[in-house]
Amino acid sequence: MALGAPLVHLAATAAALLATIFALVWWISVRIGNYGYLDAIWSLSIAIVAPLYALLGNGDPTRRWAFAAVGTAWSLRLGLYVVIRVTRHHPQEDARYRTLRQKWPTPGRFLLFFELQALIALMFSTPFLLASIEPSARMSPLEIFGLILAVLATAGESLADWQAQRFKHRTHDKDAVNDVGLWRYSRHPNYFFESLVWWGLFVAALPFPHGWLTVVCPLLMLYLLLNVTGIPLTEKHSLQSRGETYRQYQRRTSRFIPWFPRTH
Repeated sequence: MALGAPLVHLAATAAALLATIFALVWWISVRIGNYGYLDAIWSLSIAIVAPLYALLGNGDPTRRWAFAAVGTAWSLRLGLYVVIRVTRHHPQEDARYRTLRQKWPTPGRFLLFFELQALIALMFSTPFLLASIEPSARMSPLEIFGLILAVLATAGESLADWQAQRFKHRTHDKDAVNDVGLWRYSRHPNYFFESLVWWGLFVAALPFPHGWLTVVCPLLMLYLLLNVTGIPLTEKHSLQSRGETYRQYQRRTSRFIPWFPRTH
């Protein structure tokens, strides 16, 4: 059987599964009046398809399950974090989806949007797909380095989120800005480590045939974080709610890459 045949079969299976699950979440979101659960299922999507690839792939078992374990760990941590956050705020819906409701008053447009996110999730699963069909029995140093980088970045993202939650629980001043721990060196350390996870997975996929194509994953993630749904919306909300206090934080703290705060 040609190498491309199992790849196409696995990708088609994952595509059908994701399309079905995202449609089901759309239906539930319509019923309960909260499209915010799209963020949760998108984050959990790798925990769905990475083990599927490992289970059905015909590549080296050690490699395919190592990749699946790293992807599942990242996906479950982030996905469950988002589920808890969205559920805690329900029935209040994220501002992004309230804005989209004004543009798309009917649920049908949202179904197309959900399925587009399913397609993007499928694209982000490419490193795990390639790993699941790679037949070589020994993992290369580049693969090991990339996976370790992704694991460390997942730990960094977890630490940043934990520090943010601890700050909220310990601080009663609603105008206070979190500038402790990792947040002293970056205004968005969670986003920085999120990006680093995908750079690690890209590096790990480089030894595979056409593995360099997975560079689209970290590049797209970086674009979304820096220009679309990540930093711009977060900072807009912070400026609206905290005003000058947050502007001072902006002036002294690196926007993305952790660095020492400015003293003047």
